[in-house]
Amino acid sequence: MAGLRQTPLTCSGHTRPVVDLSFSDITPFGYFLISACKDGKPMLRQGDTGDWIGTFEGHKGAVWGATLNKDATKAATGAADFTAKVWDAEKGEELQSFAHKHIVKSVDFSADSKTLLTGSNEKILRIFDLQKTEAEPKQFVGHTSNIKAVHFNKDCNRVWSVSDDKTIRVWDVNTCQEIHCIDTPSAPGSLELTSDGSIFTATYGNFTVFYNAENFEKIKEIKAPAPVNTASLHPSKNFFVCGGEDFKMYKFDYYTGEEIESFKGHFGPVHCVRFSPDGELYASGSEDGTLRLWQTTVGTTYGLWKCVAPDIDGADTNSTPAVTTGTGASVEAVKVES
Repeated sequence: MAGLRQTPLTCSGHTRPVVDLSFSDITPFGYFLISACKDGKPMLRQGDTGDWIGTFEGHKGAVWGATLNKDATKAATGAADFTAKVWDAEKGEELQSFAHKHIVKSVDFSADSKTLLTGSNEKILRIFDLQKTEAEPKQFVGHTSNIKAVHFNKDCNRVWSVSDDKTIRVWDVNTCQEIHCIDTPSAPGSLELTSDGSIFTATYGNFTVFYNAENFEKIKEIKAPAPVNTASLHPSKNFFVCGGEDFKMYKFDYYTGEEIESFKGHFGPVHCVRFSPDGELYASGSEDGTLRLWQTTVGTTYGLWKCVAPDIDGADTNSTPAVTTGTGASVEAVKVES
């Protein structure tokens, strides 16, 4: 496979910056991808191809956060219209809307999909009971600036949050009290939990940092050549990808911290990146208004990718014409027919 270049699949359709994305787990129908965008129209796609499935219509402002539950039956979004909404991901219908007093930046379902966690510019985390919508939400107070990202731990007895107040905080779900606070040199950005629940990944400045999710100790931090907005650890934990202000996607060895490769593709800063649940690809969202899907192992046949080797005389594989899928996605490779 030597000489092959990364040929990302580009998912168009959004008209403003893509600021958040999330994958479902693998379901009997494959896995799915949702994206949050400042155009106010979160989109649902088939995860392995980027094919558009539908758009959730209802927010009256930029959507900052979006997530799917594990089996992709529900979606949740947080927006600048001061609401968090829960949707039927199969029908596209709005199920519930929860009012806030400021912009909702991040949302996360509990593992059983019975509660919804939100983080907002009110500096407050909330947990809403989706089975008792009239009940007052649990509130977690302590941050002194806007909350950027929130996440349940695997057992859903703790929640993590990152904020512009230069802290990463851990909270007890039962008592609503802060149980740990990590100070960071600059405002942290993204927050991710590994599928096995063991490691939390966060970013700040040029660094991607990894924490033990049980004792909150820092495992390691790895520096990138440019400021990093987002990072995702591969399910194998052997390497991770990150992106930020220089428009590039980087892949690093998790154990050695060495840069494995980097790819250009976006035409603006990268705001979000996540690995698919099977680890075969990662998706990134950017200021340029696009989602891009990248192969974890370049040259493998997967989704819409089919290996396109360079000509013997060294012709550039990037000269291959893009193939439109008919659903707003294109890939600089040969489409694999089913």
